[in-house]
Amino acid sequence: MAPKAGGEFEDLLPVMADKLGGEGLIKELCNGFQLLMDKDKGVITTESLRRNAAVLGLQDLSDGEIAGMVKEGDMDGDGALNQMEFCVLMFRLSPELMSDSRAWLEEAIEEEFRDAAAAGF
Repeated sequence: MAPKAGGEFEDLLPVMADKLGGEGLIKELCNGFQLLMDKDKGVITTESLRRNAAVLGLQDLSDGEIAGMVKEGDMDGDGALNQMEFCVLMFRLSPELMSDSRAWLEEAIEEEFRDAAAAGF
């Protein structure tokens, strides 16, 4: 997501998905996770996100907004984001990508069934 005037964010994930494909997008999300995570803990904490927010152009976010971002994605309640939680959060924050991801999933399932049928399973 890229900052726009007025504090809104432009959703760039669909553009990245179109350019990189599904696997390329996941690889880039993993790279983003690596940039934002606390290197000692292996997760994104509010402190590591605050420290690295400028990488995303988010240096103007308040402490409350940063804590809210982590809390929104924290599915296991440990107060931090692991790589899977981060990727899920990025998809959830992108409405267009959420609808596209359903189509990708259906396509992947169909391909698996075709491959299994071709292999005689």
